[in-house]
Formats: sequence, structure tokens, C-alpha cells
Amino acid sequence: QVQLVQSGGRLVQAGASLKLSCAASGTTFSVMAWFRQIPGVEREFLARISWSGTPQDTADSVKGRFTISKDATNTYLQMNSLKPEDTAVYYCAAGNKWTIQMSGYNYWGQGTQVIVSP
Repeated sequence: QVQLVQSGGRLVQAGASLKLSCAASGTTFSVMAWFRQIPGVEREFLARISWSGTPQDTADSVKGRFTISKDATNTYLQMNSLKPEDTAVYYCAAGNKWTIQMSGYNYWGQGTQVIVSP
């Protein structure tokens, strides 16, 4: 059974750092990614990484502040200099296409809430 289990979301103050984790089990994937969503808006692509660790890339909207990385079973999203507008539910995703589109990912984590207070 394929599972993506997320952890790490919480309430932080603006300027803080936070690291989200996503543990994958059940199979391996070609690509792991992070998205986020605020109510009423489509999920926003943040970053993707191949299962081997390279290549990887990050959306322009968070480049320089967010970094994706992974080890054998976990994928991480390091978030620095957090802003109130980063408040969202964050999702990890797994698939076999090198894409930034939601539709390209077959499996999703349960979501984790990040709240950034001013």
C-alpha cells in the first residue's frame, strides 16, 4: 500500500524557519514534489525533485527561501524567512512525470497546516 505521511507543520512567527517532512512507503517514485493550497485557490506548485536527488527545481515564487531535498525514504521542504502569506496547507506528492502540474502526481500526503503569524 502506497502511503505518503507528512509531518512538521505548525504555527510560527514571520521570519522563522520550518522543515516539512514526507515519508513515502509502498513503492518508489520518479518524482517527489511539494504543493500548497489556500482555501478557494488551486494548489500551487512549490518544488520538485527526482527520486535520485537530481534534478530539482523550485517555483520562482519561493525561490531563495524554500529548498527541497530528500534521503532514501523522506522528502523535505526547508522553508526559511517565512511570511504571513506562506500560510497554507502544504502537501507532498509523488508521481512518475517531471511536471509542475497537479494532475501529474498520483499520490498525495494528508496535508499539513502551516500558519505564519505577523
